[in-house]
Amino acid sequence: MSNTTRFYIDGAWADPVEPRLLDVINPATEDVVAQISLGGQADVDRAVSAAKAAFPAYSQTTREARLALLEKIAAVYERRVPELAATVTREMGAPATLAKRAQAVMGLAHLKQAIEVLKTYEFDELRGTTLLAREPIGVCGFITPWNWPLNQIMCKVAPALAVGCTMVLKPSELAPLNALILAEILHEAGVPKGVFNLVNGDGPGVGTALSTHPDIDMVSFTGSTRAGILVARNAADTVKRVSQELGGKSANVVLSDADFAKAAPGALSACFLNSGQSCNAPSRLLVQADQQEQMIEALKSAAATFTTADPDAKGTVLGPVVSKVQWDKIQGLIHTAIAEGARLVTGGPGRPEGLTRGYYVRPTVFADVRPDMTIAREEVFGPVLAVIPYRDEEEAIDIANDSVYGLGGAVQSADLERARKVARRIRTGTVSVNGAQLDLAAPFGGYKQSGNGREWGDHGFQEFLEVKAIMGYTPA
Repeated sequence: MSNTTRFYIDGAWADPVEPRLLDVINPATEDVVAQISLGGQADVDRAVSAAKAAFPAYSQTTREARLALLEKIAAVYERRVPELAATVTREMGAPATLAKRAQAVMGLAHLKQAIEVLKTYEFDELRGTTLLAREPIGVCGFITPWNWPLNQIMCKVAPALAVGCTMVLKPSELAPLNALILAEILHEAGVPKGVFNLVNGDGPGVGTALSTHPDIDMVSFTGSTRAGILVARNAADTVKRVSQELGGKSANVVLSDADFAKAAPGALSACFLNSGQSCNAPSRLLVQADQQEQMIEALKSAAATFTTADPDAKGTVLGPVVSKVQWDKIQGLIHTAIAEGARLVTGGPGRPEGLTRGYYVRPTVFADVRPDMTIAREEVFGPVLAVIPYRDEEEAIDIANDSVYGLGGAVQSADLERARKVARRIRTGTVSVNGAQLDLAAPFGGYKQSGNGREWGDHGFQEFLEVKAIMGYTPA
């Protein structure tokens, strides 16, 4: 990869207007693995200008032309999956197996999903004598995170390309290298110049420039709620559309009749996946009070199987968290939980035994957690599970909903109808029943401070479309 300090603008690699180098750190070793350049307003202006110039022609391309383009992108992407996986492991610490089986291929999965939706999507709908025409919104600004980088980039880029939008991407400066490979993929696949542009940078520099830019028609942001609020404020002056997928503090409600032998390892796997660095991680485990000790014993046994080690080592389940800043935040929350009276079941402060370098966190479980404790309310973004006892089903639902967030949730029960009834009462954008996996064709997004708008599947298309009512059509 030879363009790490350059940006991709108007179909070519471009030097920054004012170079400002930033080290990319391997969180497993704390070594510098590459350098990027941080962009600024002038770089964003160039990229937005290219996207704006490309929009009139690209927005008028046919469905068939865009399908052919997406299929070419998918073919090139598939060839480079191994390289993408290795890059994600190196820059954000995902274990090699997770990077290959999930991190890298999730981007390809969103691309293939967009292809399937595009084949039959109804851009025009006749209602009486009015034609509802769904048209691309224009130039889009994408601000994406480091935790599932390719997933979050492609669930924006793929539908935007599919409907005819042009775009400028700012990937996370903590894990930017995979996005540079993606730019190479799009270039090789023949994406017309100016349709896709990439400017590396941080939030105050490039993120603010994108969200305030008068020629950006919509901003799609994935990240923390704190940063999402800033993006929305920045976008308000130009009244641009803002779609946000933000933080979460998801609850996994284990009902009294659930199979604990399955629920315990499932709860840890869901919470600890990607070292706990998922916005929808079910980090609150709600268990009936008289069954808490039974659950804790099952969790202790399951936690012993979560090997924390070098991401490239065979058998590693948990790698490091992404940065020293994240590591320090997680350690602070663990210490706060202990100080506030939560019972430490396993794990705790510090690195796992035998690891002296890298941002590794001990897989940690707390019990006797009250809903008002910090560990039950703040997003940890690390492998830390809080077990919260409840008296009855009504209280479990109240606790699950007692959060400023509403992104994900889960319900476990031997009675499927009981689980479904509880799922309907949980105020979140998604709910998994009895371990059901995410569905890429279903909408993904949150209630409350977990954001607005929806991504994935046909709902993902809607974020990038305006609806025009053309009156005076004769009914068929």
